[in-house]
Parts: sequence; structure tokens; C-alpha cells
Amino acid sequence: MAAAVLAAVDVRKRFGALAVLDGVNLSLMEGEAVGIVGPNGAGKTTLLNILSGALAPDSGGVDFRGRDVTSRGAADRCKLGIARTHQVPRPFVGMSVFENVLVGATAGGRRRGAEAYDLCLQVLDQTGLAHLANRRAESLGLLQRKRLELARALAVEPSVLLLDEIGGGLTDAETSALVELVASLRDRGIAVLWIEHIVHLLMRVVSRLVCMDAGRIIAEGPPEIVVAQAAVIDAYLGVRS
Repeated sequence: MAAAVLAAVDVRKRFGALAVLDGVNLSLMEGEAVGIVGPNGAGKTTLLNILSGALAPDSGGVDFRGRDVTSRGAADRCKLGIARTHQVPRPFVGMSVFENVLVGATAGGRRRGAEAYDLCLQVLDQTGLAHLANRRAESLGLLQRKRLELARALAVEPSVLLLDEIGGGLTDAETSALVELVASLRDRGIAVLWIEHIVHLLMRVVSRLVCMDAGRIIAEGPPEIVVAQAAVIDAYLGVRS
């Protein structure tokens, strides 16, 4: 059996009296796309924060390619090849779109000179931002900022890509393009963990769906089976026929 490229091992996290993550175990395989769904407050983004190194767990750990990286911060994990986007875009203000992506290529991907420049141009073209390369990042609209989040993550040339609700607010044409892009990344061998409220987007890309509720994984498996489970319908939709 192949080893996981990234794994959460019995991860627990509390904020005061609230148990945000309560013993979460989740493995992501090389070239696998996994979707995460669940109601607001289920612990989805907190899990991504812990996997990316932005937040430390209270107990449990994170393994990357069989190595314990729990004590390593977000910058170190980025250099290892773990990149992520944020639900609320976080562009580097005062810098152009191109410069934002260049930070990913140099600080995260450790490319230099012409190699970094060429990589940024490729990523901007891939994400539909090439025509905005010289625009100040803070001048972009929300949807363009989401694209920039993805472009900056891709410039790291990650082996693991953690996506946090990048599909919200997109048009049908934009969502189709997004699905094609994420599927192409998966097909290139990049492991993708994607949190998304738009379940039909995930269904077109992922081979495994995980549903979280109240800090726990309550269902996991093939997407069409998971979405039909009563516990998932209750947790995610709040109603069962």
C-alpha cells in the first residue's frame, strides 16, 4: 500500500472550552484529490491551518512523506511543497499581481532569476491572470483575488495543494475552468485537499469525500456514497427526508 504524502494523526485542537478538532485522522495520497464538506464551524479550515503549519495542534501530529513535521512552521512546510489558499484572500498589498506570484516562486519554490520569471508567467497564464500581471494586488476584485491565491500557491510548485473554498462566487464558466484546472493538477501528480461548499464542484474532481461535523470526521469514502448518508444529510443540509 502506498504511503500517504500528507496525514493528520489524531489531531485535536481546542479554542477555550470549544473542541474544534476532536481526534481527526486523515491521509492524502500522491496524486489524489480529496474533498472536505461540512457545516460552518465543523473544523474544516482549522484542519487546513494545522496541516499547513499556520496553527499548532494541542495534541496529535502532521506527517509529510512519513516524516513528523508537526513542529515545523508554515514557511518550512511551504518549502517542502505544501501550499495552500485562504478562504478570505490575503494578497500582498503594495505589490503587483506578478510580484505576489514571484514571492511564491522564490520564497516558497526557491526558484531564481529567469527560471522564477518564466514560472510566474506560466502560472499567471494558467490561472487567467496574465493580463493583470502589472496591476496592484489590492485593486483586484474578490474573484480575481481568489485566482491570485491559487496562482501564488501554484508558483511554489507544490506536491500538496490545500484549497479553502476557492469556488464561491464564480460563474458557471469560471467554475468549469476551475474544475478543469484542479483536475489537471491532480493528473500531474499533485495531491489536492479541497474544502468547498459547492459540492457538485468537488464531485467532478475528487475520488474521496470527507464530511466533518463538530470537529470530527463523520463520513468518508466515494463521493456519491458519502452524500447519500443520513448523517451527512443531517449535518450538511440540516434536513433529512
